Amino acid sequence: MSEEMNYGMLGGDDSSMEEKLSKYTGEVDWSYLKPHYESGVLFFVDSSLSLEVVGAAITQDDKPVVEGWMKKGDLVKIEALHAAQWSEEGDQTGFEALVVSPFVLCRPV
Repeated sequence: MSEEMNYGMLGGDDSSMEEKLSKYTGEVDWSYLKPHYESGVLFFVDSSLSLEVVGAAITQDDKPVVEGWMKKGDLVKIEALHAAQWSEEGDQTGFEALVVSPFVLCRPV
């Protein structure tokens, strides 16, 4: 897996939105994501969506779009069933993740 992902608010530097989203995206394993699940801030993003597009919508507080994804099941808060499966697999499953503080978006790779 790559080095640890950066944390911080996307508004904290002068980079473009795309550069910021790219900077806070990376590949991680379950041990990295588990504390975020335990804090209730970990969300699954369907493969039909780009993590960066979802992150941008959250950053821009685009509630209608985000709520639409949630209603369709394209954006889902990680629940115990998923966490148990991924914990069982240990670090065998890799994830693409994006930190959009305070949330973390992810999907298995």
